[in-house]
Amino acid sequence: MAKGAAPLYLAIADAIEADIRAGALRHGDRLPPQRALADRLGIDFTTVSRAYAEARRRALVEGRVGMGTFVQASGTKSAPASGIVDLTMNFPPRMADTALTSRLWAEVAGLETTGGMDLLLRYQEVGGTRADREAGVAWLIDSLPDLAFDRLVITPGAQGALLALLTLLKHPDRPVAVEALCYPGFRSLAGHLGAALVPVAMDGDGLIPDDLAAQCARHRPALLCCTPNLHNPTTATIPLDRREAIAAIAREYDLTILEDDAYGRLAGNGLPPLAALAPERTYHIASLSKALAPALRIAYVACPDARGASRLTGALRATTSMASPLGAAIATRWIETGLAQQTLNAIRAETEARHALAHRLLGQDGLRGDPRAYHAWLPLDHGWSRGDFASRLRHAGIGVVTSDAFVIGPAPEALRIGLAAPLERAALETGLREIADLACQSPTLANLIV
Repeated sequence: MAKGAAPLYLAIADAIEADIRAGALRHGDRLPPQRALADRLGIDFTTVSRAYAEARRRALVEGRVGMGTFVQASGTKSAPASGIVDLTMNFPPRMADTALTSRLWAEVAGLETTGGMDLLLRYQEVGGTRADREAGVAWLIDSLPDLAFDRLVITPGAQGALLALLTLLKHPDRPVAVEALCYPGFRSLAGHLGAALVPVAMDGDGLIPDDLAAQCARHRPALLCCTPNLHNPTTATIPLDRREAIAAIAREYDLTILEDDAYGRLAGNGLPPLAALAPERTYHIASLSKALAPALRIAYVACPDARGASRLTGALRATTSMASPLGAAIATRWIETGLAQQTLNAIRAETEARHALAHRLLGQDGLRGDPRAYHAWLPLDHGWSRGDFASRLRHAGIGVVTSDAFVIGPAPEALRIGLAAPLERAALETGLREIADLACQSPTLANLIV
């Protein structure tokens, strides 16, 4: 390796990349220990450390705790923004069924013979075509058997639905009730639109109806936005008796419910949605981004009636316009051919395997999680603060999300761990082992400051 004008650590990273491209280094090859390489090259250890960090940033190598640094071929693992394993994101895991993947792409290609160029070059009606809405009804039929296509509206993702609904339904003088740990996207929307939020207390079973009633009596919210299934971030699922109580409270206090059911099909628990218990006042939002594919920015919104659907369509026209006709057509094709359900089954299987790994490594540390949730919730013990714990993980190359991203009010000492972001389970295991090793230590023993 020749020394040039570029900083030496970049030259080392460039050499690693060149050797990978030339085939001299292959996926899985172990690089020399950093101190050994520094001695061999006659340079500072910190220069080699920076070089390896740069190679990790480029997703050329990965560090494995207690094992060393290994080459990873291009495309074998998602490149985290800052370190070895990114456990911050919450989306479906990569399924291993290559035959199913090929069929999904084949159905996308098949749209050329049916939808043709109109899917690319024509505007289509806001709220979705009748065929696409009927596919949405079919997708939701198990949980909402009385749903008709004229009550269903197709939106550009759940965020597009929430934006339109909050614009349409928020009251200028009344706040919005939300779970005390709230989806960050909704917090951002509320702040953007100037909607005040009232937190409702939660426990291991989710939103507490008694506190909802108390907040309604005290603050008179006009809306309730909540996630009954696989709550983000706690993974709690609201049991039937609480769902019935929430529906009754909504009627008593004239609350309109925004039911963010991004994970309902994934959960598959057979519990009736709030839209089945209080259909006259509930907008049920079922996103495909979480259930099937993040790039499929399609959500099906079941409205209380056809008039509500018409009003939502008007709000969409004024905010986000139509959902992607191509995305809606892909969703319809996958639903009609059964591929959507097969994909959901494959995603569930991989999710359950990852949850089992997380439970094995962190179950003794109080990890909370549902086997079908893409994320888990870790309350901290041994005197750790969430900030210190997350900072120590960042130094080890592990990214997690602290409770601050979700909280309305005082923040608990807890973290959300995304189980699906690493493409390979081995990378997930690396991150989870690092978390487990840190969780069993006290902050004073883990402190490296001298």
